[in-house]
Amino acid sequence: MAIALTEKAAAAVKSAMDGNGLSADASYLRVSVKAGGCSGFNYAMGFADAREVADHEFASNGIRILCDPEGFAYLEGTEIDYQDGLNEQGFVFRNPNAHGSCGCGKSFCA
Repeated sequence: MAIALTEKAAAAVKSAMDGNGLSADASYLRVSVKAGGCSGFNYAMGFADAREVADHEFASNGIRILCDPEGFAYLEGTEIDYQDGLNEQGFVFRNPNAHGSCGCGKSFCA
């Protein structure tokens, strides 16, 4: 299984890449997991210019995605969406490996 982006999330990533002078053809979206948060782990996203040897690599809706092996153990099968409603705006992780999350949805437990 992979890590995937919805069309809406891919459009938001492309917009952020453009805003940072990056190209989706030459850069990657790096998705990872960091210890912390009110439920144990936080989701993290950033941009990368190069792939590390051990990285898992995926492509979804025109975005190249990287994830380190440790993070992939928690994120395998995750779909990342983007919401832009009046009350909340940002990326939403639909993680089948999460056994619980905090109220804001920014951290999870596995």
